[in-house]
Amino acid sequence: MTEVAVNSLLEKLLELGRENTELIVGVKDDVNDLVADLQILKAFLKDASKIDGDNQGWKQSLKEIRNVVYKADDSVDKFLVEAKEHQDTYPAAKWIDVPYWINVKNVAKEIQAIKNKVKDLQVKYKPLLETDTQLSTLSMTSPQPIQINLSDEDDVVGLEKEANTVIDRLIHGSEKLEVVPIVSMAGLGKSTLARKVYRDSRITFEFVSCIWVNVSRSYNKTKVLLNILKHLRKQLDMNKSDDQMIREIRTFLGHGRRCLIVVDDVWSTDIIEFIKHVFPNNKKGHRIMMTSRFEEVGSCFNHDCHKLTFLTDEESWFLLNLKVFGKRYCPSELEETGRNIAKKCNGLPLSVLVTAGVLAGRTTKREWQLVYENMGDCLIYSNDPRTYVGLIKMSYDLLSYYQQACFLYCASFPQSFNIPAWKLIHLWIAEGFIPIQKQFTLEEQAEECLNDLTKKNLLMVIEQSLDGKIKTCRLNDMFYEFCEKEAIEEDIVCAIKNAPDQESLETKDLGTCRRLCIDSSTLSNFLKELRKKPPMENVKSFLCFSSKPIDNQTPNMNKSLHKGFPLIKVLDVEPIRSLFSKDFYRLLHLKYISLSGEFKALPLMFVKFWNLETLIIHTTHKVRTFEVKADIWSMMRLRHLHVNVPTKLPPSSASISKERECNIHTLSVIAPQSCTSEVFTRARNLRKLAIRGQVFSLFDNNASGLSGLDMLKRLEKLKIVNDDPNLEKLKMVNDDQDLEKSKIVYDDQDDSQVMIPPVMVFMLPNTLRKLTLYNTRLNWRDMTKLGPLESLEVLKLRQNAFSGEFWEPEIGSFARLEVLWIEKTDLQIWKASSHNFPRLKQLVLILCEELEEVPQGLADIPNLQEIRLECTYKAVKSASIIAKKKMEDHASSSVSRFRLSVFPPHLDADDSS
Repeated sequence: MTEVAVNSLLEKLLELGRENTELIVGVKDDVNDLVADLQILKAFLKDASKIDGDNQGWKQSLKEIRNVVYKADDSVDKFLVEAKEHQDTYPAAKWIDVPYWINVKNVAKEIQAIKNKVKDLQVKYKPLLETDTQLSTLSMTSPQPIQINLSDEDDVVGLEKEANTVIDRLIHGSEKLEVVPIVSMAGLGKSTLARKVYRDSRITFEFVSCIWVNVSRSYNKTKVLLNILKHLRKQLDMNKSDDQMIREIRTFLGHGRRCLIVVDDVWSTDIIEFIKHVFPNNKKGHRIMMTSRFEEVGSCFNHDCHKLTFLTDEESWFLLNLKVFGKRYCPSELEETGRNIAKKCNGLPLSVLVTAGVLAGRTTKREWQLVYENMGDCLIYSNDPRTYVGLIKMSYDLLSYYQQACFLYCASFPQSFNIPAWKLIHLWIAEGFIPIQKQFTLEEQAEECLNDLTKKNLLMVIEQSLDGKIKTCRLNDMFYEFCEKEAIEEDIVCAIKNAPDQESLETKDLGTCRRLCIDSSTLSNFLKELRKKPPMENVKSFLCFSSKPIDNQTPNMNKSLHKGFPLIKVLDVEPIRSLFSKDFYRLLHLKYISLSGEFKALPLMFVKFWNLETLIIHTTHKVRTFEVKADIWSMMRLRHLHVNVPTKLPPSSASISKERECNIHTLSVIAPQSCTSEVFTRARNLRKLAIRGQVFSLFDNNASGLSGLDMLKRLEKLKIVNDDPNLEKLKMVNDDQDLEKSKIVYDDQDDSQVMIPPVMVFMLPNTLRKLTLYNTRLNWRDMTKLGPLESLEVLKLRQNAFSGEFWEPEIGSFARLEVLWIEKTDLQIWKASSHNFPRLKQLVLILCEELEEVPQGLADIPNLQEIRLECTYKAVKSASIIAKKKMEDHASSSVSRFRLSVFPPHLDADDSS
C-alpha cells in the first residue's frame, strides 16, 4: 500500500500540473519539488520490492513512509478544497494567495526527511536488494499468466461420480421435503460440487426453480428471503415484511412444481430450520441441498450425509496439470517437480488450485523448485483454516503492488457477497489502485487485474456474461479472513460490524483508517456519534451494504458525512435513502458516488464535483424520465453515468466548444429524446450505451433518431429496449406495401389498432461487440444491417425484438458471432448454415413456440458447444439430431464438446396443473 499511496499522490499532482494550473498558481515550484521527491520514493520502492515482506524492520520503515505520504495527500486535498472555494468566490482573480499551502510545505519537509532515511535504508537492506534467491523474486519476471477457467465444472477432477450420486438423491426419493447435506473439511470442494450439481441439465429439467443462497457464519434472514423471491418473481417489493415474503414463497411453491434450494456454507442448524419452515411440505418433492464443514450440522437433518474424500496423488497431479497447462502437456523436465508439488497438497483441491495460480506462467524448473521448497507441509495438511494462510500468502506475495491492493480491497464487501465485477472495477479506479498506462484505459487495466486474480485462483468466478467476461465474483471464506486481516494491517479497509451500541463505536480507533466499511446495523448510532467527533480528514471512502433500503437516516447523513469526512472521495451508500443538500455539495473531492432516494432530477450543483468519474443513481420516485440538469458535458472527468430509469440529458453547454469531446464511456439508461446527433457528437468516446423508452420514433426515416450512432467509433455494447405500456394492446401485421417506416393503422374487420413493423434505417458502428434488442419488433429483413458488423460477438434478441415468419441470413454474415439469443418470437422457418455463423458457440432459443426446427446446417459449425431450448417444443427433435451429430464428431476429436439443454415451461404461482 505504500507504493499505491505514493503513486496515487504523484498522479494527482501531475494531473494538477496538466489540467488545473490555475489552482496552484503561486505554489507551482513547491508542487514540482514534491513531485520530484515522490518520484525518488517511487523508484526506491520499486527496487525494494524484492525485500521479504515478513521482515519486521522493513515493514515498520514502510509504514513510516506510508504515513508521511498519507499526511501529504490529506494536506494537498485540504489545500485544493480551500483553493477551489477561493476560486469560486473570486472568479476574476488571476492568482491566489494561499497561506493554507503552509501545511503542504510542512509535509514536504517531512518527505525530505524520509528521503534521507531512504538512503540509510538502501545501505541497511543492500544485501536483500541484491539477492535473487528468494521466492518473492519470481514476481519481478511478471510473466503473462495462462487462462485458468474456474467456471467449467466439467473439468473438476474426481467430482463426476460424486455429482451423479448427489443428483440421483435429489431427483429420486420421497415426495416429502428432504435435506441432502454435503459435508467435508475446508478446501475439499463442497461448493464446487454443489455448483456442478446445481448447473446440471438433469437438475434444471427436474426442478422448475433452482435457487442458490450463500449463508456462511453470519447470515440475514431477510436477505435469504429476498434471494428466494428473486428467483421466483421478476419484480421484488423491497418493503415487504419477512412474514409477508414467507407467505408469498409458500403460496408460490404450494401451487408450482418442484423447487431446489442450495444453501452454501452452513455453520449452524437454525438457518436450515428456518428454510424448512418457509418451504411447504406438500408432497411436491422439494429439496434442500446444503454444504457444511461440520458433519454434526448436516446429520441433524439427514444421517446419510454425502462426505467428500481427499484426492489421490494421481488426481492431484492431474488437476494441477490441467489448471496450469490446460489441454497441453506438461514439459517433461517439469513433471517430476510438479508431481512432488501435487503430492505436497495432500489431496486438497483448494491447495492444488492456489498452487496452480502460483505456477501459472512459470516455465523453468528452478521456479517450480522454489515453489516446492516454500510450500511447507504445515501450511496445508490440517483441518485448521489458519494453516492455509502461508499458502495464500505465497500467492499474494507474487502479485504486483496494485494487484495486492485490489485483492485486499475485496474485504470491504460482506463475507460470502457476490461482487458485481463492473462495480468492483469502478471502485478500484476511484480508489487510485490502478496505475495509468497510455496504451490502455483504466477500465481495461482493471479488468485485466480482475482476470489475473481469478486466473491465480484468488477470486472465484460466480457468474459470467454471454461473451465470457466476469459478471460476479466472490472471495472464498478462508481467503476472506486473510484479506480482512491484511487489509486492516495495510490500512486498506476498516470495517465496523455488528456493533449497534454507542460504547463500541466511541472506542473504535479510526485515526489511521483510510476506507470505512460499515454494517447497516451500526449505522444509526454511528452517524450520531460522527457528528460529535472532530473531522477525520484521513477517511477517504465510506461504504455501506444492506439487503433492504434504510430510510431512517436520510435527514442527517449528508451533514454527518461532511462534518466527519470532509475529504471523502468514494461514497457508496445505495441502501441509505438520501437527499441532495447544501452539505452534500461541499464534498468536493468525490470521485465515485452511488446513491438512492426519491430523486426526480440531477441538480445543476453537481458540476461542483470536478473530480467525479462514476455516478450511480437509483431513484425510488415513480417517474418515467429522470432529468439531468447538471451540465455533464463540462465535467471532463466523468466517465460512467448509471441511472435506473430513462434519463433525459442536458443540451450541450454553450460555454464549451462543440469540438471538445467529453470523456464519458457509459450512458445507461438514456431516454429516446436524448438520442440526438448533438449528444452523440459530444459523447464520441462512448463504449457502452443503453436506451429505454418509446423507441419506435427512432426508427423513422424522417427523424434524426439513431442516425448518429455510426459516429460512435468506440462503442462496444448497445442495448435498445422498447418500453411502451400501450404496445401490447396493438396487433402486429406485415405490410409488404409499406415498410418504409413504422405506423399505426386500423384493421377494417375488427376496428382494432394494428402496427406495421418499424424499419431499421440507421447504421451501427463496426466496433460493436454486444447488441441487445428488446421488444423492438423489427422485420427479419433488417438482419442484413447486423450481419456485416465485423466485431459483433453477442446478439440478444429478446421479447419480440424481431417479428415475421421467415428468416434466411445472407452468406458470409455474422462472421465473428459467438452467442445468439432469440426469445419470444413468431418465427416459423429459419434457414441457416455454418456459412452464416462460422464461429457460433452458443445458441439460446426461448419461447420460440412456432419455430419448426433448428437449422441442421448449424451442426457443421466446429465451435458450437451448446444449444439451449426453453419452451421451444417443435424444434426439440431437430436439435436432438444436431446434438447426436455433434457428439459423434466429438468422439472422433474433430470438434468441441457439446451440450443440449431442453427446459419445460415455468409455471405461474396460480397454475396448479
